[in-house]
Amino acid sequence: MGKISDLTLIAQVVMFDNKRAFDSLVKEYQSRVRKFFLAQTLGDEPLSDDLAQETFVKAYLKISTFRGTSSFSTWLFRIAYNVYYDYTRSLHTTSDIDVACTIPAEGASNTALQMDLYQALALLSDVQRTCITMQLIDGRNISDISSITGINEGTVKSHISRGKHIMTEYLKSNGYGR
Repeated sequence: MGKISDLTLIAQVVMFDNKRAFDSLVKEYQSRVRKFFLAQTLGDEPLSDDLAQETFVKAYLKISTFRGTSSFSTWLFRIAYNVYYDYTRSLHTTSDIDVACTIPAEGASNTALQMDLYQALALLSDVQRTCITMQLIDGRNISDISSITGINEGTVKSHISRGKHIMTEYLKSNGYGR
């Protein structure tokens, strides 16, 4: 959806409380937001769905604060990033081992490669995983990632570079890319 179409829909939601207009925005961005959460949660589909739903609820409640200084997509992903950050902060994990041991739910339709990718993602820090996910899965540029996360562009590049290196080494050690 283009920026003009997004702005038209947003205006309808804000001015007329048009729920169908918001539904159109959800349909447009739902799969991308869900993919973001799937990568962050290492394939946990129910949790990803819950986080995506929370993102859209917050977006609906805050849509009148959208100013158009960035794209709606960037604004929405900033909300998604904050939802995930709040979720991880609420876990109060005691060590990274909790994240590293997370495996996609049994019975989920994952191929061996998907499972290996989730395991590789589990080796990354939260911020590396976020930056990698936004660039490689969602196709965002460094500037957008910086705007969404509030991290300096140079630091985003460093996280992506380190994250790619860690993932590459893990995947090579598991028989990929030889």
